[in-house]
Parts: sequence; structure tokens; C-alpha cells
Amino acid sequence: MTEVFITDIPNKLRAKRVSNRLQSENAAWKINFDFNETSLPYPCGHTILRVEGKPIDSDKILAIVIEQGFACEMLADKICAQKG
Repeated sequence: MTEVFITDIPNKLRAKRVSNRLQSENAAWKINFDFNETSLPYPCGHTILRVEGKPIDSDKILAIVIEQGFACEMLADKICAQKG
């Protein structure tokens, strides 16, 4: 199973801190981040967090990322439009 989230984690150093905390919950989870280099504000400008494994507790993942001081939500099917 794979769950995909969007976050406002800005860089690899902070992502590593979050990843370490998530791994402490479940060492079997495979965790990776994709950094979106855009100047748009969150949520259109964001970092992708992917968590693979069994079982995945999405609520726990959301709580951990938020506890670490970052915004986090499940990736939704939507298109961001830039105003202006």
C-alpha cells in the first residue's frame, strides 16, 4: 500500500528529521520525498511525501508531520490555478 501526502517541508534536512520520526513509528515503512521547486504558496507549491508499507495509518502520519511543525494533507486530485 502507498499513501501520498503534500507538505510544506522546505528542504532535505527537515525532511530527514520528519522521516526519522516516521521510521520510529514503523521501521518497515519506505519513505521518500519529492521537492517541488516552485514559488507558489502551499498547497500549490509543495513537497510530496510518499509512504509505502503495511499497515499504513494515514492519521498517524498526518499527526506526526503536523507535530513536527509542518502542514500536511492527503494528496487530492485537483489542479492549482495561478491567479493574476
